[in-house]
This record gives sequence, structure tokens and C-alpha cells, in this order.
Amino acid sequence: MSAPSDEGALTTIVERALAASPRLGPVRAVCLDGPAGSGKTTAAAGVLEAASACGTRAVVVHLDDLYEGWSGLEGSLWPRLSAQVLEPLRRGLPGRFQRYDWATGAFADWIDVPVPELLVLEGCGSARRECDAWAVVRVWVEAPDELRLARGLARDGVAAREQWLRWMDDERAHFARESSRERADIRLDEFGRMTP
Repeated sequence: MSAPSDEGALTTIVERALAASPRLGPVRAVCLDGPAGSGKTTAAAGVLEAASACGTRAVVVHLDDLYEGWSGLEGSLWPRLSAQVLEPLRRGLPGRFQRYDWATGAFADWIDVPVPELLVLEGCGSARRECDAWAVVRVWVEAPDELRLARGLARDGVAAREQWLRWMDDERAHFARESSRERADIRLDEFGRMTP
């Protein structure tokens, strides 16, 4: 069972984002990156709540909805995200992306992304170097491998173990290449607490 997120850390993320000038057209973007099962989705929900509490229109885009399955960390992810969400928002227009349905293994319905004041891009690979030109805050969320794997298997079932292990290898290579942890502006542990 995870502890509640540190509200102070989440408020700090929102305050830092709002203090910065928008860099994605009229939108301030926060990238919540880190390995699978580390607590990014929980942190994103907390950032959304903290933004709402201060009257800021915010929206979360989960990369889990954009990966093309278990091999989706690279490949078409970033070109689709850029074309369908980031570029329209940069121009002050709503975005729209096709959600990947993990159960059927195919892209399914379309999801509208309104133009927010604060965009929270959550998922493994969200803070790759391409985001440096437009992200106002890059957040790294981490947790021990054993905990992440246990969380993943609790969610996806033990039959997904081999996919999880391959994904963990893929993300390690991605994060090493991108220096994701080192480039982060803020780092959180698995409970949403700020770390050095």
C-alpha cells in the first residue's frame, strides 16, 4: 500500500510551473517522467488537484494511452504525440489523439485535449530531450525495481511478468540515453516526496 503523496511537493510543482512563462504556445507544460510503477500517475492526479485548488485549468495526458503496446516507448510515440497534441496546443488549438486499447492491441477511440493553462504529460519517456524547448518543469519519479514490478503485476496480472521485465530493460536504456533523472528539475520518490 502506498502512502499519500506529499501535498507540499505537488504544490511546489504547480507553483514553479505557474511562475514560468508558457513555452508551448499559451500552455505551461509539466513532464512527469520515470520508470513504470514508480508513482507517476498518482503524482499526476495530485498535480491536477493542486492546480484545480488554485483555480488553474489543467489537463493530464497519460502516455499509457499513446504507447503502441509493450514496445511503444520508442517508435511512433513521439511523432504521434507531437503531431496530435503538442503542435496543436503550441498553436493555441485543442489536441486530439487516438487512444491505444491494451486489451485489443489496437488504437481505438479518439480523446480530445482542450487547451489548458497547465498540461501534465505523464509517462515513461515524457521528459525526453525533445521536451526541453517547451516544458517548464521536468519531474522525475522513482521507486525500487522490486516495488515497481510488484505494483505492475498487481495491476496487469502475473502473466504480464515477461512484458514487464522487457519494458524495464527498454526504459533503463531510454533513461540512460536521455539522462532523464539528471535533467529533472524536481525529483520525487515512490510516495511523492521530494528527494535530492
